[in-house]
Formats: sequence, structure tokens, C-alpha cells
Amino acid sequence: MIDNRGLALRHVIGPLAWLQLGRAQKMMGDNASARKSYEEFLTIWKDADPDLPIYRQAKAEYGKLAKN
Repeated sequence: MIDNRGLALRHVIGPLAWLQLGRAQKMMGDNASARKSYEEFLTIWKDADPDLPIYRQAKAEYGKLAKN
């Protein structure tokens, strides 16, 4: 999903793959890669409704990760 940029940007599953990758990287302790994955997700969804629960949660997780 992530390797196919055209498909990843047109469907909701693509950005969510970046989010899940970031979460997995965080669990493995690779915070630098996790930050990049979260940033990619947040960049793709920069125009998303800020009230979407998944978007709010991702921003909160990224905020905690960015502090580390």
C-alpha cells in the first residue's frame, strides 16, 4: 500500500497504513522512523476534519512521540 503512492493517496487505507506503520515503529522503539511515518500521515490528512477521532488520536500520539 505504501509503495504505491497513487493508490495510497486516493483511498483512506493508504494514509491509515502510514499511521499503523508509525505505531508499529514506535512499539519497536524506532522513534525516528515513527515520527516520519506519523508526519507522512498528518501531511496527507492536513485538510481532514479536525474532529475526526482517528485524526485527533494520531495528532496526540505524534505530540507525545515528538517530545521524546
